[in-house]
Amino acid sequence: MQTYLDLLKHVISYGDIKSDPQGFGNIAICGYQMRFRVSESALPIVTTKKVSFRFIVGELLWFLRGESNVKWLQDRKITIWDEWATVEACTKYNLTPGDLGMIYGPLWRHWPTINGKEIDQIDEVYRTLKINPDSRRLVVTSWHPEFTDKVFVAPCHCFFKFYHAQGRLSLHLFQRSADVFLGVPYNITSYSLLLLLMAKVTGLKPFEFIHTLSDSHLYNNSIEAAKLQITRKPFMFPAVNLPEISDLSTETIKKIEPEDFNLIGYNSHPAIKVAVGI
Repeated sequence: MQTYLDLLKHVISYGDIKSDPQGFGNIAICGYQMRFRVSESALPIVTTKKVSFRFIVGELLWFLRGESNVKWLQDRKITIWDEWATVEACTKYNLTPGDLGMIYGPLWRHWPTINGKEIDQIDEVYRTLKINPDSRRLVVTSWHPEFTDKVFVAPCHCFFKFYHAQGRLSLHLFQRSADVFLGVPYNITSYSLLLLLMAKVTGLKPFEFIHTLSDSHLYNNSIEAAKLQITRKPFMFPAVNLPEISDLSTETIKKIEPEDFNLIGYNSHPAIKVAVGI
């Protein structure tokens, strides 16, 4: 994962000092792009620190289920959204305890229309890929201006598009706000997995994940950790076995558990603990 280490180096070298809502302080750059070849035999995942593959898979399944309440995650001992789902946070935004509101899952699967109906964006992409794979409208958006001020955290990885050419499928993600040390490693693997799943159910060959970052920041409490990480030599990407699925409908996804994904040969350096910025 030298590509990711190059991003860390770039932010450390060229980042501007900025303020942030959390009050941590950060350094940031605007605009950066990474490209990763993706296959079941080589899943892009950070190896210069250990990350939880089960957490990554669980979060992706939670999105694909169309859920926003953390109970499903907590029942599986996945805690990565707990800080944003406290009673205080939910009360502040008039949300049900444990619910994060209109963020990724609900907007992916239940986008509200002006006439009171809803759009399943994941299903729209799947069906379009089956009948017109070269379409330029293979878009899923998590950014709904009506809801951005009604949730604790507005979607950071807010827009992605699939791209097909000559039987190969790629996925391009735009991320408005990127916690380079803590969040981006999860985003890389999560969207690479999403590409693999979409390729599997459409019969296309997975090719490339392209990750475009806008506000790419390192919080002050993670700068030294990032400097440590870039001294470490990456290992080879592991392989991954995907569950047998025929589509990405919510009915199908709800039959799948994180344990149905099997990571093979993941070697990594030890984890580096840093407090999350909330």
